[in-house]
Amino acid sequence: MKTILEIDNEIVAELTGEHDATLKALERRLGCDIGMRGNVITLEGGEQDVERGRAVVEELIELITAGHVVDGETVESVGMVIAENSGKPSEVFGDLVWEHRGRRIVPKTVNQKLYVDAIRTSTITFGIGPAGTGKTYLALALAVSELLTKRVNRIILTRPAVEAGEKIGFLPGTMLEKVDPYLRPLFDALYDMVEPDQLTTLMEKGAIEVAPLAFMRGRTLNDSFIILDEAQNTSPEQMKMFLTRLGFGSRMVVTGDITQVDLPDVRFSGLATVVDILGEITDISFINFESKDVVRHKLVQKIVSAYKTYTNQERP
Repeated sequence: MKTILEIDNEIVAELTGEHDATLKALERRLGCDIGMRGNVITLEGGEQDVERGRAVVEELIELITAGHVVDGETVESVGMVIAENSGKPSEVFGDLVWEHRGRRIVPKTVNQKLYVDAIRTSTITFGIGPAGTGKTYLALALAVSELLTKRVNRIILTRPAVEAGEKIGFLPGTMLEKVDPYLRPLFDALYDMVEPDQLTTLMEKGAIEVAPLAFMRGRTLNDSFIILDEAQNTSPEQMKMFLTRLGFGSRMVVTGDITQVDLPDVRFSGLATVVDILGEITDISFINFESKDVVRHKLVQKIVSAYKTYTNQERP
């Protein structure tokens, strides 16, 4: 089967990509031959492959028209949504969460879109799944958006400082210097979303606070966007302590991966037990990510899937 699509001249360069990289990604994803001559694109191959290819190309054109940058990663995401009949890709990826220096932060999978929607509509949202699925990054982007548009007064980011190999008491420096390595990934993500001098000012004013989980005890957090990262390393008591810090006008996001617990006994992870405890309460959402939601290198998806298969085989 062969089909021909004529596209606007201003879209051609974006659709082909640098050194035809996007076209090559399309061929790999779709399994049909793709040719480009002027502003005419030709798809040739099996009937199903060509029909799916046409749908992908049309969705990519919609995204480009809406101002999105399209690359090989976008091709994979759009193809996945169409293959799973999970909705209209341009609606999934057209949800702008935050933009900084021309970089648009948007959901890249259906589960990421569900996660973003859940955070916007629920007071407490749990994002549970493997590394690289955007759980913390998207939550941070939403938090920055809420803060800078004055819908909340501050962002509070926290992580449990679980020791991995070295006892924290023997590490050099003050307490904040000791826990800095545990919190560094949160700072790295913030620098992607806020100018360094602006971030420094916000932290000095207390509008953005980054602290270990132990520092949350005894507080009531009003008008705040609160994120608990690496929640699989909390105990059930710590999880309860954190969730009960919720104040008026606040929103909480809890992220973690129950396959990467650093506690001595996985059974006592606060994240592993929280679904059974809070699963029936309204205004609390649970979004579960899978290996297909990993938006890092393609190999990471395969690694996550392989470990999941191995774990399932080993589990009694």
